[in-house]
Amino acid sequence: MDPGSPDTAVAPLPTLARFPVLATGNLDQAREAVARVYLDHTLTAAGDDLSMRLNATSDRMFTFGYLTYMSSAKLVMPPTEDTYHVNITVAGTTAATRGDGLRGSTHGRSSGLVLLPDKTNTVRWSPDAEQYILKIPRTSLESHLSALLDRTVHEVVDFDFGLDLTTPAGRTLLASVDFLARELDRPGGLADMPIAREQLEAFVMTQLLHAGRHPYSDELSEPGTAARAVRLRPVLNHMEQHVDRPLTPQDLARVGCMSVRTLHATFQQELGCSPMTHLRRLRLGHVREELLRGDPGTVRVTDVALRWGFFHQSRFAQQYRERFGELPRDTLRGTDPA
Repeated sequence: MDPGSPDTAVAPLPTLARFPVLATGNLDQAREAVARVYLDHTLTAAGDDLSMRLNATSDRMFTFGYLTYMSSAKLVMPPTEDTYHVNITVAGTTAATRGDGLRGSTHGRSSGLVLLPDKTNTVRWSPDAEQYILKIPRTSLESHLSALLDRTVHEVVDFDFGLDLTTPAGRTLLASVDFLARELDRPGGLADMPIAREQLEAFVMTQLLHAGRHPYSDELSEPGTAARAVRLRPVLNHMEQHVDRPLTPQDLARVGCMSVRTLHATFQQELGCSPMTHLRRLRLGHVREELLRGDPGTVRVTDVALRWGFFHQSRFAQQYRERFGELPRDTLRGTDPA
């Protein structure tokens, strides 16, 4: 078989070559460049073999970079306070210790590390080690987790030190990061598509939160539909009990302890309509009940409609007919719409 055929060829590792920061054999220059892009640290390397290369790009959600030293290197990093660092080893190995005594190691394309904002870390690189490194602000990751959970997260997300890239979620994380790197390397790719890039970066953060172990892991893994259906019950009860009052999506989201976006998604998935459409149907039902009981000699359709929040009479009549197959005046008179 031809070694250059598609069956045997191995795609080169994307290295974010379109975003060069520095390539150098100088230790001080290497340390300064990594400190400028990522975090302050001390750097030592063996002998004169250093051949550091850093490529990196930053967007709204996080900084994404490729780093190699091509030498045995040691980095000691103090707490950053405001950023997480995710080291995804794509070649070679690293060995690490954390300020609380935990130890970890990484191997190319099978494991990584999550460096927390409030911990000191020491990482030793093998000469052949290469890494993708994500620098994610606390505001980005914790607000993203809050949106996934539909509740506010204020504290540091206490990830396990090690990150297993061989699990299903870990493989998806690695694949998403590979894809992001390839697209950023490609002219006309995601680097030139801000909205698509933002969506993919959000997906990478979602996969990180699923692949890493932390106190929110079990909650994130709950079946989404069942959980949302349970959380919809108090919203539906509230709508029934206060159907005659002004209600907004923001009011209903607060009742369900969820975001407005999740409120809309849950209604669509569970009921096939928006919250306001469901509320309108409830109110139309109450209008119909009043008209069926009402005396045509004393009850006016307009008064009933206004009482239930329908102020535009022609639109109300159209919505009523679409819902019940007859005009409201026919319901009141008890006449056959045909």
